[in-house]
Amino acid sequence: MSSISRLFDVLRAELKAQGLTYRELAERLGLSESSVKRLFSERDMTLSRLGQVCDAAGLSIEDVLVRAAQARAELTQLTLEQERALVADPKLLLAAICCLSQWRYEQILDIYDLQPTEVVAALARLDRLGLIALRPGNRYRLLVGRGFHWRPQGPIMRFLRQHVLDEYFNATFDERGEVLLTVHGQLTPAGAEDMALRVGQMASLFAQRQRDDQAQSGADCTGYTLIVGLRSFELKAFTAMRRAANAARRRADSSG
Repeated sequence: MSSISRLFDVLRAELKAQGLTYRELAERLGLSESSVKRLFSERDMTLSRLGQVCDAAGLSIEDVLVRAAQARAELTQLTLEQERALVADPKLLLAAICCLSQWRYEQILDIYDLQPTEVVAALARLDRLGLIALRPGNRYRLLVGRGFHWRPQGPIMRFLRQHVLDEYFNATFDERGEVLLTVHGQLTPAGAEDMALRVGQMASLFAQRQRDDQAQSGADCTGYTLIVGLRSFELKAFTAMRRAANAARRRADSSG
C-alpha cells in the first residue's frame, strides 16, 4: 500500500471512529458532499486542503501523518493466544467480527440481544487483546491492516470449518449480489502459485469496498461474507474410478 493510500485510510478511519459523515464534513468545510466524496475517492488533495480536513475533524496533521507511517506495521494476523481467547467466548468472537466489519457500538446493540454492559466489556477485552483501540463514547479504531486474515490452521479457521462452512454453502446463492462459482482445470505449480496470490488479493478488494461503502452518507449496508479458496482437489468418488496406479499417486499427492 502506498503512503498516500495509508494517509487516506487513516483519515477515513478517524471519520468513522467519530461517526462523522462526508455530509457533515462537507458542511464544516463549506463544500458539497460530492466534492468531499471526490477528494476521498480520487485520493488527491493539497496540503492546505488536508489541513482544513484535519481541522474540521478535530485532528492534527502531525497525528495523521504519524498514524499513516505506523499503519505499515498494523496487524495482519493474531497470535494463537488471541484467537483462542476469541473462540472461547462466543460474545467476544461476535464483537470481534462486528469490529472487523466496522460496525458501530449502536449497531451491535440494535441487531443483537446483548446488554450495553456486555458489549462494552467485549470492546474492552478486544482493546486489551490489541485488536482495537477503544475510545471515548465506545468508539474504536481497528488495529489490523487491510490484509488481515485468520491463521490458516489456527483456532478460528478450525471453528469456521467445523461450524460455518456447511451452513454457508447450504444456500442457492441467487440473491442480489450473491454468486457461487466452481472452476476446474490443470495448472503448473507456478500457475497455481500465481492464482493463489490473485485469490488472496480478493480479501483486500473486499476490505476496500467495505470502507468505501460504509463511508457513504446514509448507505444501506448489509453483512456479506466472502470465502475464497484454491487447492488441488478431486472428489473421492472420482478418485475411486481411477486406474490403480493413478489412484495411488493421487492419494499420495493429496496426503502430501
